[in-house]
Amino acid sequence: MSAQPAERLNRFLARRGVASRRGADELIADGRVTVNGEVSRLGAVVSPSMDRVSVDGRRIPARAVAVTIVLNKPAGVVTTRSDPYQRRTVMDLIEPVPGLVPVGRLDADSRGLLVLTTDGDLAHAVSHPRHGVTKRYLATLDRAISPEQLDQLTIGVELEDGPARAIAAKRSGSDSVAEVVMAEGRKREVRRLFAAIGLDVRDLVRIAVGPLELGALPEGEARALLPAELSSLRAAAGLQAPARRSR
Repeated sequence: MSAQPAERLNRFLARRGVASRRGADELIADGRVTVNGEVSRLGAVVSPSMDRVSVDGRRIPARAVAVTIVLNKPAGVVTTRSDPYQRRTVMDLIEPVPGLVPVGRLDADSRGLLVLTTDGDLAHAVSHPRHGVTKRYLATLDRAISPEQLDQLTIGVELEDGPARAIAAKRSGSDSVAEVVMAEGRKREVRRLFAAIGLDVRDLVRIAVGPLELGALPEGEARALLPAELSSLRAAAGLQAPARRSR
């Protein structure tokens, strides 16, 4: 087995789907985690290739097996692991997987493609604008959008939290439906972008994240990524092919 870089114990456990980092800290604090047969401590650093890590006596594999899925999120569901207002979350729509987190945000009143993963590096790379993973949306508007307004979307507008623009914008099947490609995902950015040019978004669907397409996935349903899809997503985010699999 090739050497793997040392990492904090809580990150090691989270990347292997045992628990979130906070949950891993709780396991460590409760004395349930051992490293090479010795009870570990908070803040410990382990070498995955050399150290034997166990939780409740069960050996944790040295190599992480990441889980990455896509969900067709319905409107009215919030993109968070838990909600203080007891609203329905995306986690209520899928089988529980320790360490699984939504990648980026999709507003409660928007719907469509959402990626969830236990791979922290992938989650960061896909959601951070610096890595260039685009998101594509279909926006149904309150009235027809003019060629001048389409141009304005790509020229850009000034929002309260800074300038915003679409990478590309075009009509899609109707004068009142626009397809836009975005490079970032600030809060309600697509809706605010249209509002700035005088249009109200009646319905917003994310149809692609990088090379991943929503396709015919039914609303409210999730599926695992195919190996080729996972490889193409990682490549789009500038990550090397993983030595692990999606399930």
